Amino acid sequence: MAFSFSACWQCGQPVSGISCPACRTLQSPPAGFFTFFGIPERLSIDNADLQKRFYDLSRQFHPDRFTRNSERERQYSLEATAILNDGYRTLRDPVKRAEYVLKQHGLDIGEQRSKNVPPELLEEVFELNMALEEMREGDESVRPQLDAARERFRGMLADVDGELEVQFRTFDEGQDVLPKIRATLNRRRYIQNLVSEIEQIAWAPSR
Repeated sequence: MAFSFSACWQCGQPVSGISCPACRTLQSPPAGFFTFFGIPERLSIDNADLQKRFYDLSRQFHPDRFTRNSERERQYSLEATAILNDGYRTLRDPVKRAEYVLKQHGLDIGEQRSKNVPPELLEEVFELNMALEEMREGDESVRPQLDAARERFRGMLADVDGELEVQFRTFDEGQDVLPKIRATLNRRRYIQNLVSEIEQIAWAPSR
């Protein structure tokens, strides 16, 4: 892991990891997910390697290993386990990983507002809203239209994911494309919301 040097809280010796090399005492875990997993900040990562690191770290920091240690170490093991689980859920998902990196760089993606329609989708969203309203009123004749719309938007999601893969590689090469990634993620979230709305209204279990 790429920790900065500090002093052990127990013996005062220099420490650059999660445990003191002199007295083996557990130290306060770093909050950053990439640092915690010991990998560089990247948007394209090896999920198999991430999973291996997760299992290795799970064994290393499991609270059961520290039941006879000091209260401070027991607390650190609990903190480490929480960071480990949150970090794994975040880093293994490409979208969550990108949102996390954006936030770390001060570019929070924020909430996707329904009025912020991507310009190229204005006409389709207008027609979709009309069909959804008719469906709400019990008009089953619009179901094929909604089914076709859902498949179109799913195809758009696949295209957006392809764009993100390219942008991820560009970021990993050292280029500043985070604003573009944020815009792409906002577009993706909007389209995903459309798909979810169609499925909620037209394919609800009660229907």
